[in-house]
Amino acid sequence: MDSRVPAELERKMDEAIGHYPPDQKRSASLPLLHLWQEHFGFINDEAVTSIAAKLGLEPINILELVTFYPMLREKRAGKTHIRVCRTLSCAMAGSYQVMDNLRVATAIQRPPSPGYGAAGKADHNGMHSPISVSPDGNYSIEFVECLASCGTAPVCMVNDDLHENVQPDEPASILSQQPMKYLHEPHPLEHRIIFQNIGRKDWKIDIDTYLKVGGYEDLKKALKMSRTDIVNEVKTSGLRGRGGAGFPCGVKWSFIKPDEKKPVYLICNADESEPGTFKDRYIIHEDPHQLLEGIAISCFALNARTAYIYIRGEFPEGAKILERAIEEACEHKFLGKNILGSGFDIDVYIHRGAGAYICGEETGLIESLEGKRAYPRIKPPYFPAVLGLYMCPTIVNNVETLCAVKHIIAIGGAKYAQLGRPNNTGTRIVCVSGDVQRPGYFEIEVGKVTMGQLIHDMAGGMKWGRTLKAVIPGGSSAKVLRADERFKIKQKQPDGSTVEQEMSINDLPMDFDALAAAGSMAGSGGVIVLDDSRDMVWVLNNINEFYAHESCGQCTPCREGSLWMQKITERMLQGGGVVEDPHTLKTIGDNIAGRTICAFGEACAWPTQSFVEKFPDEFAAHARKSVPPPLPPEYTPEELIERDRIPTSPLAHDPGWEKAGANSVI
Repeated sequence: MDSRVPAELERKMDEAIGHYPPDQKRSASLPLLHLWQEHFGFINDEAVTSIAAKLGLEPINILELVTFYPMLREKRAGKTHIRVCRTLSCAMAGSYQVMDNLRVATAIQRPPSPGYGAAGKADHNGMHSPISVSPDGNYSIEFVECLASCGTAPVCMVNDDLHENVQPDEPASILSQQPMKYLHEPHPLEHRIIFQNIGRKDWKIDIDTYLKVGGYEDLKKALKMSRTDIVNEVKTSGLRGRGGAGFPCGVKWSFIKPDEKKPVYLICNADESEPGTFKDRYIIHEDPHQLLEGIAISCFALNARTAYIYIRGEFPEGAKILERAIEEACEHKFLGKNILGSGFDIDVYIHRGAGAYICGEETGLIESLEGKRAYPRIKPPYFPAVLGLYMCPTIVNNVETLCAVKHIIAIGGAKYAQLGRPNNTGTRIVCVSGDVQRPGYFEIEVGKVTMGQLIHDMAGGMKWGRTLKAVIPGGSSAKVLRADERFKIKQKQPDGSTVEQEMSINDLPMDFDALAAAGSMAGSGGVIVLDDSRDMVWVLNNINEFYAHESCGQCTPCREGSLWMQKITERMLQGGGVVEDPHTLKTIGDNIAGRTICAFGEACAWPTQSFVEKFPDEFAAHARKSVPPPLPPEYTPEELIERDRIPTSPLAHDPGWEKAGANSVI
């Protein structure tokens, strides 16, 4: 490979470095790695040393990124590279069949299974395979985690193009066809504010179209208000973060001191990676100026002169759309120097991730933005509003949250608070995928639509002949709810009083507090519906694979526990489950939750804790073999799978027990 850096690539690299403070060049590490890989096809040793020298770093500072972020490759892929999503909604829709048939169509052999192939079982649940390349070098393929298009599952990316609703029986058609765009008509129960322009046939994403519907008028209004008034309007609105935690946005903003001497930064978290969630993708791709207007208003309110949009690497087209939208906004003086003659400057830059779910955690995102591995920071002391990006005060908000700010300024915080329910105000976008007839996105008033209305009316109900078995209500990390459960929910009334009601899952209001009281969470708004055909051990194993792959590895309980849980559920599916496995799974989950630096520990533990608790009979059915003797030599997973019976005779205590072998005979 000729690794001489052409002048145009040098220019792009220098431009990328200029997006960050002069003393923080390390932040440009990921952008430069992306540029190098896009030009040369992969990252070699010369790339590592060259980029390190350009940024004044040691080669190890670059190499640690190449080995951490899954999208960075050390070997060349095929001319056409295919990424097949293997996460839950896509797996339920047939993505493993898509993978098998694409391998046949491209003459790519299946690599050795990382699961328990020695047992002679068909392994369709194995962990990630390395990139496989066809003999002629024309094609390569790999399984990837959630591509944030669960409502149109199964999905694949062919190079940078997303293909939705791929037919499992005929997936090869995506190799020769252009991607199709799927429109989602509003449902009568929706209350579209943020999504009012999404899916419109007459809509274009350029700034002229946006200006025709009143675009950037709310920014003009905000510039005439004081910063304190804007923050108070957001507080009055009761807006809670839409990224997962549901923390009050106005309260978070108030942590920034009005007389702050350090630079203040705003980061838009566009790293939408939670399986089951696919709302931010549509805002970015179909209404980018709405997001930029929300960012501009928020920057002015926080006195933040620089904003970064951290967009997940799997949204390459979204990054290009946002780049063009930023250029248009600067041309019209809505961004850049002296916006609209106000004397206020706002620089907005795009920063692409490279495939790590952990970057959705705000401090992990900040570490990644600083050019490091995305290891979350411990809180306290590293609360972003105090010690954030470059140890400066930083606000991290989700895409949907920042869009809501624009509409709060438009109608006023008090009027916004009238939407939804007390403590659950405004609208939010929920994403429905899985075993329903019309999966998709729906913008609803928070708490004004029940789970039953969402599933059986808005999403078209269950597939023919099937009944509801369970729901994961807030992305894959939320605890599962059984369809036959009853819940006692305390609901706050408009007059301030509280009323307790017993209700079924169909009567549960889709809001933060009701879902928390039911033992789960609203999370990121990703509702995954499971019907009575689903094996809950298979479902949990798919979720466990995701978290085992996505753990950053910083904390021992999470690093070891997530993989341990995945290995157990995998072995149970292969026929090697022993009677203690369900208890062991729950014990591992109990010892992860609350024992890690960030909430990823809970995210990977809660599914296991809840599935084992809610569906004990199904887990017991996969765990019928006797527990093997407790002393070495231990049974391998392959032996547990292959043996019909596991001898339980104790090992000899006399010297020589280590020679006993699996049959406990000396």
